[in-house]
Amino acid sequence: MAKCDEGYRCEVCGRDVESVCDSDLYLRFVLGEVPLELLHRLRERHIRCNPALAQYIAHPNFAPVACAGPFARAELDPAFVRAEEERVTRGYLRLLAIPTLGLAVPEYPLSVTPDV
Repeated sequence: MAKCDEGYRCEVCGRDVESVCDSDLYLRFVLGEVPLELLHRLRERHIRCNPALAQYIAHPNFAPVACAGPFARAELDPAFVRAEEERVTRGYLRLLAIPTLGLAVPEYPLSVTPDV
């Protein structure tokens, strides 16, 4: 079966990642952490299946995620945590908006200025 016929399975839980709004890969792409040319080659997972990143999303429709170990928010510098929460939540809001924006995939990433 061709990869495109298999859908996008989460490498952590094995279930389908059914929406771009649930995609850790696309969240990282929106944040500028994944280059466009690698987007089709990297493994997919649900945002919640990546607690190291998901713990920074502060949104009323996203239940908090706990990350254990040295990368847990409680173990990190509070200024870093605030900055990450702002950055990742901004990326998550962009991800939620993508289905309504009519953008081409190369236009998904956030600009470097926070007003977009």
